[in-house]
Amino acid sequence: MFSAELENVLVVLVADHGPLAERLTVLPERVPGAVLGTAPAVPWTRLAEGVRQARLAAEHGRTSGAPVASFADLAGRGLSALLDPETTGAFAEAALAPLVAADRTGPGDLVESLRVWLAAHGQWEPAAARLGVHRHTLRKRIRRAEDLLGRDLDSPGVRAELWLALHPPS
Repeated sequence: MFSAELENVLVVLVADHGPLAERLTVLPERVPGAVLGTAPAVPWTRLAEGVRQARLAAEHGRTSGAPVASFADLAGRGLSALLDPETTGAFAEAALAPLVAADRTGPGDLVESLRVWLAAHGQWEPAAARLGVHRHTLRKRIRRAEDLLGRDLDSPGVRAELWLALHPPS
């Protein structure tokens, strides 16, 4: 076992299995406010990476209210679990504002059309069928959304950002 204080955080290195590792998992029950973050075993040459992963897990545990969190938990909860709901909500509001404004002033259902089109992975026929419109109508809506947003909807990054804007964490 090795322990040290690093930037006001107690770092404890122990074997990933065994009595000491098991005893440490009850630390948050015994020390009010303590949060335990764990990471997979790493070789000494990657020690800094292991500490970073454990710290990320602990921070996630602190924000989610989980007294014990592992680095592997971060991936299992999806991207939205890592995002601040308030910040992401503000991003969504700003990113979708042109579409929301256009939907208020005229026909088009641009926000819902974009949501359904993205959910259909950009496939026109299934998305149009879900919306109950012709595929050419949907194409026109998506082109209008693209123009209003000033973004290239063929870009996977743009699609991911808009997906996140349409599905912000709560």
